[in-house]
Amino acid sequence: MTAIHLTRSLVLEGPVEVSDGMGGFTLTWEPLGTLWASVLPGTGRDAAGEEVVLSTVPYRITVRGAPQGAPSRPTVGQRFRDNMRVFWIHAVTERDDSGQYLVCFVEEEILA
Repeated sequence: MTAIHLTRSLVLEGPVEVSDGMGGFTLTWEPLGTLWASVLPGTGRDAAGEEVVLSTVPYRITVRGAPQGAPSRPTVGQRFRDNMRVFWIHAVTERDDSGQYLVCFVEEEILA
């Protein structure tokens, strides 16, 4: 296997539902911690929205391993933030049997 170079600092964020005071809620994002990562791009594609065109680009983000249930372990439904860039987590798996690294399959949406 090739060496992993964790050279990017990403903030792991989790969704939080906050009451809007009228019986509903607003979804906000809470920082859970900062993880060092390796970010590798995949092949992008365009998708037409209702009023805009979105470009989606898949990435593979590799971070240090963490046990199941640990707050530092990314899960589906969370996201990574790199300043204004947001990477939505779709799947997480161990890179190998040792569990030293996790690979997160993510997607970045960009207004085209």
